[in-house]
Amino acid sequence: MTARRKAVYDTRFFATLYYSKNQDEKERLRRELAGRQLKYVSAVSVYEVYKLSVQTDGKEAADLRTSLLEKDFKVVDVDSRIAKEAALTWYKHHVPMADAIIVATAKLLRAECVTNDPHLTSIREIRSRWI
Repeated sequence: MTARRKAVYDTRFFATLYYSKNQDEKERLRRELAGRQLKYVSAVSVYEVYKLSVQTDGKEAADLRTSLLEKDFKVVDVDSRIAKEAALTWYKHHVPMADAIIVATAKLLRAECVTNDPHLTSIREIRSRWI
């Protein structure tokens, strides 16, 4: 299988991977990761995954999941370039701040955004898709 282009993964990707009861869907997500060479995640998604995991499964699970994210993905910090682009995204599309940051990250990296979040899939300035 040829590796696909770079992608930014939204928090919903990880929430589905960790919590979906649909095993077929989880397998499709795993195949997506296996076939992708350049994998990015926003620091905001690391926060959201940690928050969701600590609430649902406890600190140990949250530590493990985010440590794996940091190992397997390039974590993109929110710098001033991303912050300004996110503010423009919010201004144009009135999406929540975390979503605006993820859109800005994908846009500036010129990467596809892997998500099923309607806030992100409706924004034409980035390529987005779901598995």
